[in-house]
Amino acid sequence: MPLVEHLRELRNRLAKGLLAIAAVTVVALVYSEDLMVFLTKSVPKCAEGTMGDGGNCAVVSFNTLIAPFSTTIQVSLVAGLVVASPVWLYQLWAFIAPGLHKQEKKYTYAFVGAAVPLFAAGAYLAYLILPISVKVLISLTPEGSANILSLADVLDFTLRMVLVFGLAFELPLVLVMLNLTGVLSGRRMARWWRGVIMGVFVFGAIITPTTDPIGMLALAGPITVLYLAAVGFSLLNDKRRRRNNPDAELGDDEASHLDLTPEAVGQVEAVSAARALPEQATGESDGARSHRLNGYDDIT
Repeated sequence: MPLVEHLRELRNRLAKGLLAIAAVTVVALVYSEDLMVFLTKSVPKCAEGTMGDGGNCAVVSFNTLIAPFSTTIQVSLVAGLVVASPVWLYQLWAFIAPGLHKQEKKYTYAFVGAAVPLFAAGAYLAYLILPISVKVLISLTPEGSANILSLADVLDFTLRMVLVFGLAFELPLVLVMLNLTGVLSGRRMARWWRGVIMGVFVFGAIITPTTDPIGMLALAGPITVLYLAAVGFSLLNDKRRRRNNPDAELGDDEASHLDLTPEAVGQVEAVSAARALPEQATGESDGARSHRLNGYDDIT
C-alpha cells in the first residue's frame, strides 16, 4: 500500500483500540468503588470509627479535595487498559503482521503465547505477597501514632508491585528469544548463572520491602527456576542448530572447515554418466563417443 493508505489504516486501528478502552473505562466507572476495595484489600483496616494506634492497622483516606475524582478516573482507566488489552493488542498486531515473514510470525505467536501467562503468574504472585509487604511496612509505625494512608499511594504501590513482578517473570522468555534469534548462546547463559542468581535475589530483596525472607524467596525462587529452564532450552536449541547447520555459530570473519579428503572416481561411473547424456546417445562406439559431442571433437 502507499504511505497514505498505511496512515489511514493506522488511524482506523488506533480509533478502534481507543474506542474499546473508552467503552471499558465507562463500565469501570460504574464499578469503581468495588475496584478500589479490591485493590486496597491488602491493607489491614482499622475498626470503623477509630483511627488506630501503632502499626496494627491503617486508615485509607483521601487527602485532597480532588483526590476522589482523580483516583476514580485513574482506577477506571487502568481497568480499561487491562480489560481491553485483547482488542488494542489485536489491532496493533493486525497492523504489523503483514510486514512480517512467516518465521517471524511464528516467533511472535510463541512469544505472546508464553508472555501472557508468565505476566499473569507474576501479577498473581505480587497480589499474594502484597498483604505481607503492607503489614511489615505499617508495623514500623511507633506507638501513639496512627497510619493514615492516601488511597492514591496505596493504589500506586499495588500497581507498581504487580507490574514489577509481572515484568520480572518475562526475563527468561527474553533470554529464550535472544537465543532463538542467535544473539545469545546457551553456553554463555550457563556461564552467567552465578551472577544472574545473585542479582535475582538482590533484586527480590530490594523490590519486596519486608524484613523476612518470605517475600524475597517468593520472587527470586520462581525467577531462578525459570532462568534455569531457559538455559536448558537454549542449550538444547544450540545443539539442534549445530546438528542441522555446523557453520551456524561461525562469526562473520570465520571460515568454515573444508573437507579436503580426496574421492576416487571410477571409470565405470564416468562411462555411465557419459551414457546418461541424451546428446551422446548415438550409434558410435564408446571410444568414439568419448571424443565427439554433437559432431565436434574435444578440442573444438
